Amino acid sequence: MTWTTSDIGDLSGQTAVVTGPTYGGIGYDTALELARHGARLVLAGRSQTKLDDASARIVAAAPGARVEKVVLDLSDLGSVRKAAAAITELGPVHRLVNNAGVMATPYRRTVDGLELQLATNHFGPFLLTGLLLPALASSGAGRVVTVSSLGHRLAPKAPLGDPHAEGRYLRWPTYFQTKLANLLFTYRLDQLLRDAGMPVKALAAHPGFVSSRLISNGSSFGPLSRIADAVYPIVSQPPAEGAWPSLMAATADLPGSTYVGPSGLRETQGPPKVVRSTRLSHDADAQRRLWAISERTTGISYP
Repeated sequence: MTWTTSDIGDLSGQTAVVTGPTYGGIGYDTALELARHGARLVLAGRSQTKLDDASARIVAAAPGARVEKVVLDLSDLGSVRKAAAAITELGPVHRLVNNAGVMATPYRRTVDGLELQLATNHFGPFLLTGLLLPALASSGAGRVVTVSSLGHRLAPKAPLGDPHAEGRYLRWPTYFQTKLANLLFTYRLDQLLRDAGMPVKALAAHPGFVSSRLISNGSSFGPLSRIADAVYPIVSQPPAEGAWPSLMAATADLPGSTYVGPSGLRETQGPPKVVRSTRLSHDADAQRRLWAISERTTGISYP
């Protein structure tokens, strides 16, 4: 039976945190649909201006929506701690959607000495999730959804080296590794939550091909970016449909460690369904090693 947004149900009385909710991306449409079903939103993003814009649009599209805004730069661990503290003050969190990310950016080190993509796509969400874990558990039925990518299938290996070490930088292989890290994190987190008996589940999703500007915005194809902008929309789906896997993972009756993606040709588009990830993403040793690296790098220890 095909899942649709009508299956989400009533989310009144629940709080959902969505990172990267800028209008035009899947985070915005994820947040909008959760608001339409009654959830109180916490929008978390880098730009106050963009947060204000997304909030205004959501309230206009879903009158009566309750929206909180928190500035969060996932590439800055100090910003993550500050944002997590602000979110925690709002009370229990029922759903955390780790949606924000960057793709194939030029080489840059963050204020914490980390490569930008790995910091934004993995270490930031790792720290944010850990800091929000008490709020998620206090809801009685917390859920963490981390957005990965089809690109995880192209990761040459797991990112298990010293994250502070300088080395050769290849923007696309690095991006693919961060998306593999999202899945290694999800599966390890869900196992730890089960072992600890905590009322929180961890799931993952990928949007398929989405006609947002993430592919070519500030990165990726260099001189071919204009061609990508013209061609990509033809083979992709709009952000509202790209949000479906995240929404299904966040709201459907699914077990922890479930991975959701589009059901169409090669998972590029279409209604969401449960899908599979690579064997490497299920490598327990890689999961444990990445987890240990992540705890040392972020300074947090999960229960």
